[in-house]
Amino acid sequence: MSRTGRLPTPSRARWWLLGVAGAAVVGLFLYSFVGTFVSGLFVYYAIRPLRDRLDRVFGSDGLDATATVLVLVVPILAIAGYAGYVAFQELTAFAGPDVVRFVTARLPGDPSSVSAVVENPIRFSRRLAEIDQVRDGIGPLLGTLGAIANVLLHLSLVMGLVFFLLRDGDEVDRWVRERVFDPDSTGYAFLRTVDADLEGVYFGNFVTVVLVGVAAVGVYNGYNALVPAAVALPAPTLLALLTGLATFVPIVVGKLVYVPAGLFLAATAVRTDSSLVYPVAFVVVAFLLLDILPQTVLRPYLSGRDIHTGLVLFAYVLGAALFGWYGLFLGPLLAVFAVHAVGYSVASLRAEEGAVDDESVKATGLGAEPEEVVDDVDGDDGDAADGDTAG
Repeated sequence: MSRTGRLPTPSRARWWLLGVAGAAVVGLFLYSFVGTFVSGLFVYYAIRPLRDRLDRVFGSDGLDATATVLVLVVPILAIAGYAGYVAFQELTAFAGPDVVRFVTARLPGDPSSVSAVVENPIRFSRRLAEIDQVRDGIGPLLGTLGAIANVLLHLSLVMGLVFFLLRDGDEVDRWVRERVFDPDSTGYAFLRTVDADLEGVYFGNFVTVVLVGVAAVGVYNGYNALVPAAVALPAPTLLALLTGLATFVPIVVGKLVYVPAGLFLAATAVRTDSSLVYPVAFVVVAFLLLDILPQTVLRPYLSGRDIHTGLVLFAYVLGAALFGWYGLFLGPLLAVFAVHAVGYSVASLRAEEGAVDDESVKATGLGAEPEEVVDDVDGDDGDAADGDTAG
């Protein structure tokens, strides 16, 4: 080593090469699973406030994380089970019992008796030749099951990521303060500000989706209770839950569900000689309560408290247009990073000796103020940092 305590130049070059190689491997991994990763971040930030509240009850990181994930997973499983049940009912009603007879009639032998194989082996062998027909018929079904299995795999990865972030998030924060950035440094202030704004944006969007879903359940089932059976909505609760999920997409929101539902009701009314007043009233009420209200009141209030509302809106829309479905989560992430990267870079350039100029950062009016999140370090980690030395 040199007198300055630095590694010799060849050693430093090798360490830099190793660091770049490690970063490349991690980057390739994240790129390959970018949808799963950003979805996990969204879920983590969306339910982290709940974890903070449960911490007052349990006081254990493991119990807090487990309870928080269960609060999220149990409703998801219930919704998925309900959706599968409704889909099976609709498929059965659409296809009828002939589908079951079609499949069982082509099974080898008598499905109700194993002895049929022994009694009539020639008939059994002939039936074997017809298995290809069954395979062709169930091919699309197997493809659907494969897609469902893939979704469940990624959902499991998301839940695993969320659990470990909820349980070990404080340890990650402490590691960053001790090994990467000093608590009083610009880099740490930047990370804390980004962390606070991501929670605000993602949590606000999550709450908006939940509230719209609950409101849609009331609107759709209330509509069915007031109108004749001829123009009633099929599976109103399932449609309401889908309306809540559609609220993830700004501007479009519930139109993905209630507009086709309204057209279906109008066609049904024409076919059954019912009044068109009911479908029109349905669309108007849904437009006011499930579309205008969330976009003009709920989403700006919940998601735009720190980050500018217009920026959040464009981040969701352009993110989805550029990256696909996971752009709904990646777009706001990139927007928050960009806003604060520019703010802190300009502040550092304008400040003396590279110190953060709070007024320069606040001048953008686009994100959380740095002193708000930096001051929260002591409040959030006070108990864990009692034995630590202040940076």
